[in-house]
Amino acid sequence: MTKIIFMGTPDFSVPVLDGLIEKGYEVLAVVTQPDRAVGRKKEIKMTPVKEAALKHGLKVLQPEKLSNSPELDDIISLGADLIVTAAFGQFLPEKLLNSIDKAVNVHASLLPKYRGGAPVHYSIINGDDKTGVTIMEMVKKMDAGNIISQVEVEITEEDNVGTMFQKLSLAGRDLLLETLPAYLSGDITPQVQDEDLVTYSPNITPEEEKIDWNKSARQIFNQIRGMYPWPVAHTYLNENRFKIYEAKVSDKSGKPGQIVERTKNSLVVGTGAGAIELLTVQPAGKPKMKINDFLNGVGRDLKEGDKFGQE
Repeated sequence: MTKIIFMGTPDFSVPVLDGLIEKGYEVLAVVTQPDRAVGRKKEIKMTPVKEAALKHGLKVLQPEKLSNSPELDDIISLGADLIVTAAFGQFLPEKLLNSIDKAVNVHASLLPKYRGGAPVHYSIINGDDKTGVTIMEMVKKMDAGNIISQVEVEITEEDNVGTMFQKLSLAGRDLLLETLPAYLSGDITPQVQDEDLVTYSPNITPEEEKIDWNKSARQIFNQIRGMYPWPVAHTYLNENRFKIYEAKVSDKSGKPGQIVERTKNSLVVGTGAGAIELLTVQPAGKPKMKINDFLNGVGRDLKEGDKFGQE
């Protein structure tokens, strides 16, 4: 049976790891990012992959940086046949790639489109109607390895980053398990990526999280769902940061950033073309809440004509 080193970190990676184990592959060790302090209380939290690995009784390694680490030598000494990565979050050192027969990555896009760390976010922000998963060979250059297999996944109007991660995680698991036997036996010839078609999806910057109300309602709608549930799009209200988790395109229109309709249960804001209705928000210093709770609480003084955004 093929001996595997698995590398992954977020929830996206867990079904892939579980699937390999259920199929009978021998996972020698799991490599994941270090535990981090999260939330206001800064509680140390294990990565989802670490939690899954410990449930299976697997060895877990958590190097801050894999290159030149003691963990790297440990991984090489295990004598695995294959490395499988799925949203690991670090580059694999050339020393490691040269030490093993095969290394594959489960990437959440239809390569060569959206190389980089945020392919799911960009596919939604850009208004794509489909994305997918690529199984590719690992090379030193980011997401540039030969393509072993791909599968398309639809993006619906109701999807956001969270729902797409769930869909793509399962699609990636199934595709990997379907692909591995033929790939390992040499019955698949990986295809070189067309460099002329390459696009990138770098990690979202804080500046990109800010809403530009001069954009169209459709663009802002895609931005909001393309950043939900993280990192979350925001604007400003009375010079304080105001997060918008969920919204929908409205049939109203008005000046960019200006409230064009306000009732006890709804709030519609104008954009550069059209308007959006806010559904779930978070005012500064307050918890996430539905719009009716906001309007009947801290937002009760808002009125039509008031404006979001920085002047």
